[in-house]
Amino acid sequence: MKLTFDDKYEKIIFYTLIIFGVFVFGVNFIRSFTSHDFNQYMLLTLEMFLGIGTLFVPFLFTMLTQLVFPKTIRLYYWFFILISVFLGTGLRLIVYISFWDKILHLFSPILLVALGYSLTNFFLKDVSLKKINPWLFLFIGFSFAGICGVFWEFWEFIWDGLIDLNLQRYMTESGIPYVGRAALMDTMEDLLTNTAGSLILTTYSFTQRHKPNYFKSYAFYKRK
Repeated sequence: MKLTFDDKYEKIIFYTLIIFGVFVFGVNFIRSFTSHDFNQYMLLTLEMFLGIGTLFVPFLFTMLTQLVFPKTIRLYYWFFILISVFLGTGLRLIVYISFWDKILHLFSPILLVALGYSLTNFFLKDVSLKKINPWLFLFIGFSFAGICGVFWEFWEFIWDGLIDLNLQRYMTESGIPYVGRAALMDTMEDLLTNTAGSLILTTYSFTQRHKPNYFKSYAFYKRK
């Protein structure tokens, strides 16, 4: 697999994340032998190993399709892996900081809106960008992030039903179910936060919509 970077700074960021991922992997591996919960930390060790692997997804995508993600999307994808996998899961900030989950729900839609722009460029690649109304990019980007947020809640709902993971926080830590509106709060807060995150990039893009190459900067391009 060929690793190609736009500049040395992107390369430094990538390998710094690899090193940090290995560090978090090592922390959890050591804890599996020094703590009283061997299974939990071995599972976290495995998740960190897989997390390091996810850093290579943009390059794997290019290898399979010959299409390259724009640098902006690659950097933001790696940033999200940092805060979700390495910090949130590996260092357990999602446990120690009560609102860390909401931080993830706020930042993930920004990446998804950008991916929506990329997909719009891809499917309309034979159409001159000058003929495409900027509102189409804004609408598809915002909608794509929104529908992904909804499907994520479906995913949580399914696993809660299968093995009681309490991903949607419908019961207390001691297993007592919430009643009425309280049982809906976590899911609705996640959806509202997802919408707010989608609006961040959508609003910024609205201010940039008249720049001729703004939406083109999100387009996939062929590997040279």
